[in-house]
Amino acid sequence: MTLKEYFAGDHFASNAGMEITLLEEGHAIVEMTVDDRHLNGAQFCQGGVFFTLADLAFACATNSHGIPTVTVTANITILRAATKGMRLRAEAHEIFDHKALPFAEVRVTDGDGMLLAVLTASGYRKRNAPALV
Repeated sequence: MTLKEYFAGDHFASNAGMEITLLEEGHAIVEMTVDDRHLNGAQFCQGGVFFTLADLAFACATNSHGIPTVTVTANITILRAATKGMRLRAEAHEIFDHKALPFAEVRVTDGDGMLLAVLTASGYRKRNAPALV
């Protein structure tokens, strides 16, 4: 199974309009545009959307080595709100490529490069699972 095929199975993210635009070893970019389905009652982008976007970028970066990796811990700080029509970009960099417990930082920005949120996360590499590539 290729990484593209693996992530095509993430129906939650794809149904939310998230698109993987870069996928390379230890680095990934996922993008989306905020629309009505992403808004909370105050008409701002719901916090779970930020988390899902950043978590998908984390998953892409850490799974890029071909070993199935799942999120173990994640912490997100939302610095600014997003509104309908904004283009969001989550860029993940694997900071620590450990054989079992990788660590990455994901920065979510708007179309102008303004920082909106930061997620840090660690994962667990499931070495007994079938390889992804």
